[in-house]
Amino acid sequence: MQRISSARSWPLHGVATTRLIEQDCAAQLPPHTLMQRAGLAAARLTLALAPHARHIWIACGPGNNGGDGFEAALHLHRWGKTVTVSWTGLHVDNKVQPADAAASRRRAEEAGVRIQSEPPTDFDVCIDALLGIGGMLDASRPGSALMLQWLAAMDQSSSGRLCVDVPTGLNADTGHDAAADRPRSPGKRVTLSLLTLKPGLFTASGRDCAGEVWFDDLGTDSRHAAAPDVWLLGHDRALPLRRAGARHASHKGSFGDVAVIGGESTATSHMAGAALLAARAALHAGAGRVLVALLGQPQLAVDTVQPELMFRSLQALDMSREVVVCGCGGGNAVRAVLPKVLSTATRLVLDADALNAISGDASLQTLLRARERRQWQTVLTPHPLEAARLGGLTSAEIQADRVGAAQGLADRFGCVLILKGSGTVVAAPNQTPHINSSGNALLATAGTGDVLAGMVGAGLAQGFSAWDAACSAVFRHGQIADQWLAQRPAQTLTASDLAAPQA
Repeated sequence: MQRISSARSWPLHGVATTRLIEQDCAAQLPPHTLMQRAGLAAARLTLALAPHARHIWIACGPGNNGGDGFEAALHLHRWGKTVTVSWTGLHVDNKVQPADAAASRRRAEEAGVRIQSEPPTDFDVCIDALLGIGGMLDASRPGSALMLQWLAAMDQSSSGRLCVDVPTGLNADTGHDAAADRPRSPGKRVTLSLLTLKPGLFTASGRDCAGEVWFDDLGTDSRHAAAPDVWLLGHDRALPLRRAGARHASHKGSFGDVAVIGGESTATSHMAGAALLAARAALHAGAGRVLVALLGQPQLAVDTVQPELMFRSLQALDMSREVVVCGCGGGNAVRAVLPKVLSTATRLVLDADALNAISGDASLQTLLRARERRQWQTVLTPHPLEAARLGGLTSAEIQADRVGAAQGLADRFGCVLILKGSGTVVAAPNQTPHINSSGNALLATAGTGDVLAGMVGAGLAQGFSAWDAACSAVFRHGQIADQWLAQRPAQTLTASDLAAPQA
């Protein structure tokens, strides 16, 4: 059993793949073995997380997830804990209970575990064993209303909670939560993922629902049984800010040039800050030189906070040699420069207003798709609303399947795509998508996306591929926020702090 951290990358398997792995493993073991191992693992983790808990409530559903709960109850009861199981089968017809789950229930009953129709009024820790993978709460499912009531009782308690395999109501593939709007309890929340790690635990509502994630392969070494559907992006994919082994005699040209195009200024609006944030981030992420071309009616000739930045006119840029980061604060003016940018820049990061302009212009989309045929490197960095515009969808549809949406847009435009948000997704044609493991809510502030675009640009400038530059920048971007939270828990993280070297 292992606690999942961002120290390394982890293979993730969706529901369909997990079922195949489960069938294969079950065929090689005596009947009922996997469920017995799952219940024992859940009981052990419960004891480790709450060693002084006296009364444990286990909510068991109608299927195999409930069977895991009955097995956990059996062990906790034998270890001297007061265990109360509330089982949906006492309310809803249980004739279709799977054979293994029924066997586990009988084992618990024979051992003297208390099984009742309602939750206890008081408990020290609770275990959610209502629904597992593929088990969604909806009005058509028998017992859904009852399970929602029991989940509400857990939410109203400050006691800790262990979710067996997947929190009830969470889509194990997508991270969509059927009850995302319900209040969350202040108690510690832990999820024990069994046999495989599921993508939905780490993106969309997954991280909030799952809390701290642990993993037990049930003694099967299932990680090697099938290729992962998704990877959880960890520290091992974070590339050095300067190429390892760089020569001592290097100069600024050795680490490439980044040109940031954006920051439109008009009579009523000034967006230079977005471009400067991207430029500062690129500089501190290792680029040799960073040029800034402001659009509209620029008011700046020097950045007094970061005087190393070099201001240029758009005409003075050599986009065929420089890495171009385009769109940060670009406003309406960026639309006019995009045809040249798309048809000239061999290494390109498109963000914000550049993405909005492309989403509404078929000719720009054609130029964007043509870059793949030229084998030029392109990274798009949309947030969910920008991704929705690019895909002709709503942001809710994007969020309902973040991995699928990101992969679809990456395939459509032939590029690396970074879908920002909780569990940022990195996707590209012919690549297994990655979900980022780093980051927290401190990143939910204006300008942090501009910083990410600059960091990606710096990776491209140093010679990394678009895929590697994107994965590395996404992880490091979140890692800075995690370190900030650990070191300054009472202090807000601004985009300027995120871009700065001391962050």
